[in-house]
Amino acid sequence: MKKRDAEAAEPAGPVRRRGQGELETQVLAAVRAAGGPVTAGRVRERLGGTLAYTTVITILTRLHAKGAVARERAGRSFEWTAVADEAGLAALRMRRLLDGEGDREAVLTRFVTTLPASDEQLLRELLARAEAEAENGAEADGPAGEG
Repeated sequence: MKKRDAEAAEPAGPVRRRGQGELETQVLAAVRAAGGPVTAGRVRERLGGTLAYTTVITILTRLHAKGAVARERAGRSFEWTAVADEAGLAALRMRRLLDGEGDREAVLTRFVTTLPASDEQLLRELLARAEAEAENGAEADGPAGEG
């Protein structure tokens, strides 16, 4: 390779690595923005066309395994549809991390005790709301054995 060709192949500045999950979030956002079923090639275009097609397929396949996108056969490939939003994807990641730990109580305790007061209050409100909804659902079903 000529020196000029080698220089042209080098990046102009430092290469920025994406944060964990950042690429998944970008791909999911592109699928959601499509508003309906979309091919991997179209997702790649929506992301600016800088990613390799195989990279887009890999990320879509991972999102599918996590339940964040659905896919349907379209000829020899797939069309992809968003099932979760970015918040849903983050929740799936959190759940997967929690499922991988042996001592769930310790992990949850550490998580809750490190939350800012506003997030702790929000979590308490969400838990209370979920509990109320569960109780209302149980009342609507009637006592056990009826129905």
